[in-house]
Amino acid sequence: MRTVRAQVPLLATVLTALLVLAGCSTVERRVGEGLAGEWTAGPFYEVPNPLPPGAPGTLIRSERLLGAPNGAAAWRVLYHSRDDAGADIAVSGTVIAPTAPAPPGGRTIVSWGHPTTGVAPRCAPSVGADPFDLVEGLTDLIGAGYVVAATDYSNMGAPGPQTYLIGTTSGNSVLDAARAARGLPEAGASNGLLLWGHSQGGHAALFAGERAASYAPELALKGVAVAAPAAELGALLDADIGDVSGVTIGSYAFNAYASAYASRPGVALDSILTPAGAAATPGMAQLCLIGQNDQLHAIADPLIGHYVKSDPATTEPWATILRENTPGSVRMPVPLFVAQGGADTLVRPETTAAFVQRECSLGTAVTSLVIPGVDHGFVADDALSKLLPWLAAPGGSTCPAG
Repeated sequence: MRTVRAQVPLLATVLTALLVLAGCSTVERRVGEGLAGEWTAGPFYEVPNPLPPGAPGTLIRSERLLGAPNGAAAWRVLYHSRDDAGADIAVSGTVIAPTAPAPPGGRTIVSWGHPTTGVAPRCAPSVGADPFDLVEGLTDLIGAGYVVAATDYSNMGAPGPQTYLIGTTSGNSVLDAARAARGLPEAGASNGLLLWGHSQGGHAALFAGERAASYAPELALKGVAVAAPAAELGALLDADIGDVSGVTIGSYAFNAYASAYASRPGVALDSILTPAGAAATPGMAQLCLIGQNDQLHAIADPLIGHYVKSDPATTEPWATILRENTPGSVRMPVPLFVAQGGADTLVRPETTAAFVQRECSLGTAVTSLVIPGVDHGFVADDALSKLLPWLAAPGGSTCPAG
């Protein structure tokens, strides 16, 4: 693991240690409280059965949270959203807003997509001992006057359908979190919206940006910002499947796809995974990346080199599923900011460069920032000095002229 710099906040250390699966037991225990061993499904996360109908983003319930950053108030929220099939689902998350009076017209919302923490209900950021640790740039965003909406995604916190790297469901969760923030009068949120996400959250933010005009037309989307996004799914799996990170991420993705697309012919774990891989995957999907790393390693290590039995990017129906859940098939309708670490070995610079090139070819106004020597865990934090001015006035482009 890269030596942790003294000035880097706990969050970046966590992401470096856990997203790259390098292990850091002290940090895991700090953030993992509640996400793993101490998790019990509290009444806040209980979804009414049957779920009363509600428009996307409508609050089901909310409660104040203690421990918000200085100058901020926070709420845990449970809200209506829609899954890939259009079904009404309940999704949990967190809303954080400045305590100072809102300006005339209200505050712009930054809807945040968190990086991978797991896919089980106990892995949701909002259930942790400090749900604010996993929002990268939170203090700066609150200081700049934004309302921050942080979705857990479906089936994290509140039970629901699987969502890992499923673009429509994830994007809807991000957009509906912003709507939920507007349902809290004390937050002072306007209809102005910015999207910000890292890794898995970058994937969710990209789909949210592509879908915002049709799915949430009342929100005035201004820009989309992502750090090391999971934007090239076939290339990502191909590059990472030969190490413990790839097996772990693969288990989350294959388990989600097998569940979400179970009605499609040929979608079963044993159609793409080895017998050992198919047997291990459901159990891995119950473990959190934060707090249960040792258990994940114990299962994933023996599967390295023996997990998939063919290339999912060229094996149907998996190839089609990956294409459907890969962003960038349409032009992003607002300016796009893409940060990438030059030393990232999880979401590799060349895959992000290919995504940026495709967006440029579609006519998207892309600001691309590559930070030399920075890895997957640090990229979002290290991009903040460039990101914050961009959020204040999204625009510009580093795409080649013509």
